[in-house]
Amino acid sequence: MQGFLDKMGAKHTSGDQPVDYYLLDQHLNPLIGHRITLDFTGAIRCQACGAETRKSYSQGYCYNCFKTLARCDLCVVSPERCHFDDGTCREPDWGEAFCMQPHLVYIANSSGIKVGITRPDNVPTRWIDQGAVQAVPALSVDTRQIAGFAEVAFKSVVSDKTHWQQMLKAEDRHIDIEAVRDDLVGRITESLTTLRQRFGERAIQPVITPPTTIRYPVDRYPTRVVAVSFDKTARIEGVLTGIKGQYLLLDTGVLNVRRFNGYEVEFHIGERVAARGAGETLSLF
Repeated sequence: MQGFLDKMGAKHTSGDQPVDYYLLDQHLNPLIGHRITLDFTGAIRCQACGAETRKSYSQGYCYNCFKTLARCDLCVVSPERCHFDDGTCREPDWGEAFCMQPHLVYIANSSGIKVGITRPDNVPTRWIDQGAVQAVPALSVDTRQIAGFAEVAFKSVVSDKTHWQQMLKAEDRHIDIEAVRDDLVGRITESLTTLRQRFGERAIQPVITPPTTIRYPVDRYPTRVVAVSFDKTARIEGVLTGIKGQYLLLDTGVLNVRRFNGYEVEFHIGERVAARGAGETLSLF
Protein backbone atom coordinates (compact mmCIF):
# COMPACT_ATOMS: atom_id res chain seq x y z
CA MET A 1 0.00 0.00 0.00
CA GLN A 2 1.09 3.58 -0.56
CA GLY A 3 0.11 6.91 0.97
CA PHE A 4 1.11 10.02 2.88
CA LEU A 5 1.90 9.50 6.54
CA ASP A 6 -0.19 11.02 9.27
CA LYS A 7 0.04 10.20 12.94
CA MET A 8 -1.09 6.67 13.70
CA GLY A 9 -4.74 6.23 14.54
CA ALA A 10 -5.32 4.72 17.97
CA LYS A 11 -8.38 3.07 19.47
CA HIS A 12 -8.59 2.49 23.21
CA THR A 13 -11.34 0.23 24.50
CA SER A 14 -10.29 -0.57 28.06
CA GLY A 15 -7.29 -0.80 30.32
CA ASP A 16 -7.39 -4.58 30.01
CA GLN A 17 -6.78 -4.57 26.26
CA PRO A 18 -3.88 -3.04 24.33
CA VAL A 19 -4.45 0.01 22.16
CA ASP A 20 -5.34 -0.80 18.55
CA TYR A 21 -3.10 1.09 16.11
CA TYR A 22 -3.68 1.95 12.44
CA LEU A 23 -1.34 3.27 9.76
CA LEU A 24 -2.55 4.04 6.22
CA ASP A 25 -5.80 2.26 7.21
CA GLN A 26 -3.80 -0.88 8.04
CA HIS A 27 -4.46 -2.45 11.45
CA LEU A 28 -0.97 -2.80 12.88
CA ASN A 29 -1.47 -5.01 15.93
CA PRO A 30 -1.66 -8.27 13.94
CA LEU A 31 1.63 -7.33 12.26
CA ILE A 32 3.70 -7.52 15.42
CA GLY A 33 6.31 -10.18 14.80
CA HIS A 34 6.26 -9.54 11.04
CA ARG A 35 8.99 -7.91 9.00
CA ILE A 36 7.75 -4.61 7.59
CA THR A 37 9.28 -2.16 5.12
CA LEU A 38 8.56 1.54 4.69
CA ASP A 39 10.02 3.11 1.53
CA PHE A 40 10.03 6.91 1.35
CA THR A 41 9.20 7.95 -2.24
CA GLY A 42 10.77 11.40 -1.87
CA ALA A 43 7.44 13.25 -1.98
CA ILE A 44 6.35 15.43 0.96
CA ARG A 45 2.92 17.07 1.07
CA CYS A 46 1.84 19.89 3.38
CA GLN A 47 -0.92 18.63 5.67
CA ALA A 48 -2.63 22.04 5.59
CA CYS A 49 -2.65 23.23 1.98
CA GLY A 50 -1.70 19.99 0.23
CA ALA A 51 1.21 21.56 -1.69
CA GLU A 52 4.35 19.53 -2.26
CA THR A 53 7.31 20.75 -0.28
CA ARG A 54 11.00 19.89 -0.27
CA LYS A 55 11.14 20.09 3.52
CA SER A 56 8.61 19.55 6.27
CA TYR A 57 8.27 22.21 8.96
CA SER A 58 6.65 21.76 12.37
CA GLN A 59 5.79 18.11 11.67
CA GLY A 60 4.07 18.35 8.33
CA TYR A 61 3.77 21.89 6.93
CA CYS A 62 5.26 23.73 3.99
CA TYR A 63 7.26 26.88 4.73
CA ASN A 64 4.43 29.24 3.76
CA CYS A 65 1.92 27.54 6.08
CA PHE A 66 4.54 27.31 8.82
CA LYS A 67 4.98 31.09 8.67
CA THR A 68 1.30 32.02 8.36
CA LEU A 69 -0.82 29.48 10.28
CA ALA A 70 -1.67 30.06 13.92
CA ARG A 71 -1.31 26.34 14.61
CA CYS A 72 2.42 26.73 13.89
CA ASP A 73 2.86 29.70 16.24
CA LEU A 74 4.95 29.46 19.42
CA CYS A 75 1.83 29.88 21.54
CA VAL A 76 0.69 26.39 20.52
CA VAL A 77 3.57 24.84 22.48
CA SER A 78 3.58 27.65 25.07
CA PRO A 79 -0.15 28.42 25.51
CA GLU A 80 0.49 31.02 28.19
CA ARG A 81 1.86 33.19 25.34
CA CYS A 82 -1.55 33.28 23.64
CA HIS A 83 -2.16 36.68 22.05
CA PHE A 84 -5.72 36.10 20.83
CA ASP A 85 -7.08 38.84 23.10
CA ASP A 86 -4.53 41.26 21.65
CA GLY A 87 -6.10 40.83 18.21
CA THR A 88 -2.87 39.50 16.69
CA CYS A 89 -3.81 35.84 16.18
CA ARG A 90 -2.81 34.71 12.68
CA GLU A 91 -6.13 32.86 12.25
CA PRO A 92 -8.81 34.28 14.56
CA ASP A 93 -11.45 31.75 13.46
CA TRP A 94 -9.08 28.87 14.13
CA GLY A 95 -8.04 30.40 17.44
CA GLU A 96 -11.69 30.73 18.47
CA ALA A 97 -12.37 27.09 17.61
CA PHE A 98 -9.14 25.63 19.02
CA CYS A 99 -7.81 27.89 21.80
CA MET A 100 -10.81 29.71 23.18
CA GLN A 101 -12.40 26.45 24.25
CA PRO A 102 -12.40 24.42 27.48
CA HIS A 103 -9.21 22.48 28.19
CA LEU A 104 -8.07 19.91 30.73
CA VAL A 105 -4.88 20.05 32.74
CA TYR A 106 -3.88 16.46 33.47
CA ILE A 107 -1.31 14.35 35.28
CA ALA A 108 0.14 11.39 33.39
CA ASN A 109 2.49 8.52 34.15
CA SER A 110 4.77 8.42 31.13
CA SER A 111 8.51 7.95 31.67
CA GLY A 112 7.68 9.31 35.11
CA ILE A 113 5.06 11.76 36.34
CA LYS A 114 4.31 14.72 34.08
CA VAL A 115 1.75 17.47 33.62
CA GLY A 116 0.09 18.32 30.32
CA ILE A 117 -2.92 19.99 28.74
CA THR A 118 -5.43 18.87 26.13
CA ARG A 119 -8.98 19.42 24.94
CA PRO A 120 -11.60 17.11 26.45
CA ASP A 121 -12.42 15.63 23.04
CA ASN A 122 -8.77 14.59 22.66
CA VAL A 123 -8.91 12.19 25.62
CA PRO A 124 -7.45 9.56 25.75
CA THR A 125 -5.71 10.04 22.37
CA ARG A 126 -3.37 12.68 23.75
CA TRP A 127 -2.27 10.35 26.54
CA ILE A 128 -1.75 7.47 24.14
CA ASP A 129 0.39 9.65 21.86
CA GLN A 130 2.65 10.36 24.83
CA GLY A 131 2.99 6.71 25.78
CA ALA A 132 1.30 7.18 29.16
CA VAL A 133 0.24 4.05 31.03
CA GLN A 134 -1.96 6.09 33.39
CA ALA A 135 -3.50 9.56 33.22
CA VAL A 136 -6.07 11.55 35.14
CA PRO A 137 -7.50 15.07 34.70
CA ALA A 138 -6.72 17.56 37.46
CA LEU A 139 -8.36 20.81 36.35
CA SER A 140 -10.96 21.95 33.83
CA VAL A 141 -10.34 25.49 32.56
CA ASP A 142 -12.10 27.86 30.17
CA THR A 143 -9.36 28.44 27.58
CA ARG A 144 -6.06 27.07 26.33
CA GLN A 145 -4.22 30.11 27.68
CA ILE A 146 -5.51 29.51 31.21
CA ALA A 147 -4.46 25.87 30.84
CA GLY A 148 -1.00 27.13 29.89
CA PHE A 149 -0.76 29.28 33.01
CA ALA A 150 -1.91 26.37 35.18
CA GLU A 151 0.65 24.10 33.51
CA VAL A 152 3.38 26.64 34.27
CA ALA A 153 2.32 26.55 37.93
CA PHE A 154 2.49 22.74 37.97
CA LYS A 155 5.93 22.86 36.31
CA SER A 156 7.31 24.34 39.53
CA VAL A 157 6.74 20.95 41.19
CA VAL A 158 6.61 18.39 38.33
CA SER A 159 7.99 18.00 34.80
CA ASP A 160 6.02 18.69 31.63
CA LYS A 161 8.36 16.58 29.50
CA THR A 162 8.13 13.02 28.23
CA HIS A 163 11.57 11.44 28.05
CA TRP A 164 10.88 9.40 24.96
CA GLN A 165 13.96 7.19 25.14
CA GLN A 166 13.09 6.09 28.66
CA MET A 167 9.41 5.72 27.74
CA LEU A 168 10.33 3.28 24.98
CA LYS A 169 12.56 1.06 27.10
CA ALA A 170 9.86 -0.38 29.34
CA GLU A 171 6.37 -0.04 30.78
CA ASP A 172 6.18 2.47 33.61
CA ARG A 173 5.07 0.94 36.89
CA HIS A 174 1.56 1.79 38.01
CA ILE A 175 1.18 4.23 40.87
CA ASP A 176 -1.65 5.77 42.88
CA ILE A 177 -2.01 8.56 40.34
CA GLU A 178 -5.10 10.02 42.02
CA ALA A 179 -3.09 10.58 45.19
CA VAL A 180 -0.30 12.13 43.12
CA ARG A 181 -2.80 14.45 41.42
CA ASP A 182 -4.27 15.57 44.73
CA ASP A 183 -0.83 16.19 46.17
CA LEU A 184 0.32 18.24 43.20
CA VAL A 185 -2.85 20.33 43.13
CA GLY A 186 -2.39 21.03 46.82
CA ARG A 187 1.18 22.18 46.24
CA ILE A 188 0.14 24.90 43.78
CA THR A 189 -2.88 26.20 45.69
CA GLU A 190 -1.43 29.70 45.94
CA SER A 191 -0.80 29.91 42.19
CA LEU A 192 -4.32 28.66 41.42
CA THR A 193 -5.78 31.27 43.77
CA THR A 194 -3.91 33.98 41.85
CA LEU A 195 -5.19 32.64 38.52
CA ARG A 196 -8.78 32.55 39.80
CA GLN A 197 -8.48 36.14 40.95
CA ARG A 198 -7.41 37.05 37.41
CA PHE A 199 -9.78 34.92 35.34
CA GLY A 200 -12.66 34.23 37.73
CA GLU A 201 -13.53 31.40 40.11
CA ARG A 202 -15.54 29.48 37.51
CA ALA A 203 -12.71 29.61 34.95
CA ILE A 204 -10.67 27.00 36.84
CA GLN A 205 -12.45 24.00 38.34
CA PRO A 206 -11.08 20.82 39.95
CA VAL A 207 -11.90 17.54 38.21
CA ILE A 208 -12.47 14.36 40.18
CA THR A 209 -12.71 11.44 37.77
CA PRO A 210 -11.21 7.93 37.81
CA PRO A 211 -7.84 7.55 36.09
CA THR A 212 -7.46 5.98 32.67
CA THR A 213 -5.19 2.95 32.33
CA ILE A 214 -3.56 2.25 28.97
CA ARG A 215 -1.78 -0.84 27.66
CA TYR A 216 0.32 -1.03 24.51
CA PRO A 217 0.82 -3.84 21.99
CA VAL A 218 4.47 -4.65 22.69
CA ASP A 219 6.18 -8.02 22.50
CA ARG A 220 9.63 -6.74 23.33
CA TYR A 221 11.00 -3.39 24.43
CA PRO A 222 14.40 -2.25 23.17
CA THR A 223 17.23 -2.23 25.69
CA ARG A 224 18.97 0.46 23.62
CA VAL A 225 16.85 3.06 21.83
CA VAL A 226 18.11 4.01 18.37
CA ALA A 227 16.00 6.36 16.26
CA VAL A 228 15.64 5.75 12.52
CA SER A 229 14.74 8.54 10.12
CA PHE A 230 13.57 9.04 6.54
CA ASP A 231 15.82 12.09 6.44
CA LYS A 232 18.79 9.73 6.62
CA THR A 233 17.58 6.74 4.64
CA ALA A 234 14.76 6.17 2.17
CA ARG A 235 14.11 2.63 3.41
CA ILE A 236 13.27 1.64 6.96
CA GLU A 237 12.71 -2.03 7.61
CA GLY A 238 12.78 -4.51 10.43
CA VAL A 239 10.70 -6.82 12.56
CA LEU A 240 7.87 -4.97 14.29
CA THR A 241 8.24 -5.80 17.99
CA GLY A 242 5.68 -3.33 19.33
CA ILE A 243 3.99 0.06 19.19
CA LYS A 244 3.91 2.70 21.90
CA GLY A 245 3.02 6.37 21.73
CA GLN A 246 3.57 7.35 18.12
CA TYR A 247 6.57 5.03 17.76
CA LEU A 248 6.98 1.84 15.78
CA LEU A 249 9.38 -0.42 17.67
CA LEU A 250 11.52 -2.37 15.22
CA ASP A 251 14.39 -4.71 15.90
CA THR A 252 16.48 -2.25 13.84
CA GLY A 253 15.43 0.96 15.64
CA VAL A 254 12.40 3.07 16.56
CA LEU A 255 10.46 5.27 14.13
CA ASN A 256 8.55 8.34 15.30
CA VAL A 257 5.72 8.26 12.76
CA ARG A 258 4.32 11.65 13.73
CA ARG A 259 7.62 13.37 12.95
CA PHE A 260 7.15 12.43 9.30
CA ASN A 261 3.61 13.69 8.71
CA GLY A 262 3.17 14.34 5.00
CA TYR A 263 5.91 11.97 3.83
CA GLU A 264 4.75 9.58 1.12
CA VAL A 265 5.72 5.96 1.75
CA GLU A 266 5.19 2.53 0.30
CA PHE A 267 4.29 0.11 3.08
CA HIS A 268 5.17 -3.56 2.58
CA ILE A 269 4.28 -6.39 4.94
CA GLY A 270 6.63 -9.36 5.06
CA GLU A 271 6.52 -12.76 6.67
CA ARG A 272 6.21 -13.42 10.35
CA VAL A 273 9.67 -14.06 11.69
CA ALA A 274 9.22 -13.82 15.47
CA ALA A 275 6.45 -15.57 17.35
CA ARG A 276 5.44 -14.67 20.89
CA GLY A 277 6.56 -17.10 23.50
CA ALA A 278 3.96 -18.90 25.55
CA GLY A 279 4.77 -16.89 28.66
CA GLU A 280 5.04 -13.43 27.05
CA THR A 281 2.47 -10.71 27.38
CA LEU A 282 1.77 -7.70 25.24
CA SER A 283 2.80 -5.24 27.92
CA LEU A 284 4.10 -5.61 31.44
CA PHE A 285 3.05 -3.43 34.35
